[in-house]
Amino acid sequence: MDIDAASEAVSRMKRHISSTRTAGVLSSSVGNFGGMFSLADSTAGLFDPVLVSSIDGVGTKLNVAFATGRHDTIGRDLVNHCVNDILVQGAKPLFFLDYFATGVLRPDVAEAVVKGLSDGCRSAGCALIGGETAEMPGLYGEGEYDLAGTIVGIVDRAKIVDGSSVVPGDTVIGIRSDGLHTNGYSLARRALLEDARYKLSDFIPSLETTLADALLWPHRCYAGAILPILNTSSSIKSMAHITGGGFVDNIPRCLPGGLGVLIDRSTWEVPPLFRLIQTAGTVSESEMFRVFNMGIGLVVITSHEDAADVLSALTQSGEQAIKLGSVTAEPGVAFK
Repeated sequence: MDIDAASEAVSRMKRHISSTRTAGVLSSSVGNFGGMFSLADSTAGLFDPVLVSSIDGVGTKLNVAFATGRHDTIGRDLVNHCVNDILVQGAKPLFFLDYFATGVLRPDVAEAVVKGLSDGCRSAGCALIGGETAEMPGLYGEGEYDLAGTIVGIVDRAKIVDGSSVVPGDTVIGIRSDGLHTNGYSLARRALLEDARYKLSDFIPSLETTLADALLWPHRCYAGAILPILNTSSSIKSMAHITGGGFVDNIPRCLPGGLGVLIDRSTWEVPPLFRLIQTAGTVSESEMFRVFNMGIGLVVITSHEDAADVLSALTQSGEQAIKLGSVTAEPGVAFK
């Protein structure tokens, strides 16, 4: 391991990490063996605080970062993905920890990745309080690395969003995504780069940008739109983060047993990037909806009576929200 490179990398990271500091952070400096966070301020006003945690990675979207040499957004992808995963249970993010592993440590790449992590944390209002930077020669190819992260958030037990009150007739709302987010990249790369032989540098007219730009669009974070609604009302009954598994596998995770949803496909237009992948890879419609988010990054379920208010609040927050369909007494996800 190159100790000098490791020291330089930590030095480069410090200013980015420090920019995410919040009132709860007790660790006095970057590099402590453990990150410390006080819950004193975070539990104010909560009668029965519950910690909510999640861990994830960004999958083979990393391969696009490697191929383009662009590493400053992949960290934001990771943070936003993790924030959304705990958001669907009603949790506000508190702090984040990352794991960055590579064969040969390049301080400039490590700094770019951590800058992205810090940008994501700062936007979500959570602190980057610790992590691990590992150099493991022989385990990763030249220029390759892996990235994973853990998030911890908090919610009052009485305000946990668990879907238990969902009933047939409730309204299903979708919030627009920004591209693929962090899922489906193995299929997307095969279809676009291998089957259709596009180059990442190609300008794609239907996308109005290069393929690289489209594939690196950051994973959208929905905390800014959802948390204010959760703080002021109980109108949101359930939520699903549309990640790996698409509509088919993720929406049932937020429903009581025996219920399903009926989605009206005419309520939104699938973005051109997904249609490009479908055509290039000759992918069936059913497979597309099982692998990709298809332009909908978060699903919110509310009562029919509250739907208009929730749609209005989401729109006012800057999100593109759409009424997708309704909850049914038939299990699974059906389309019309």
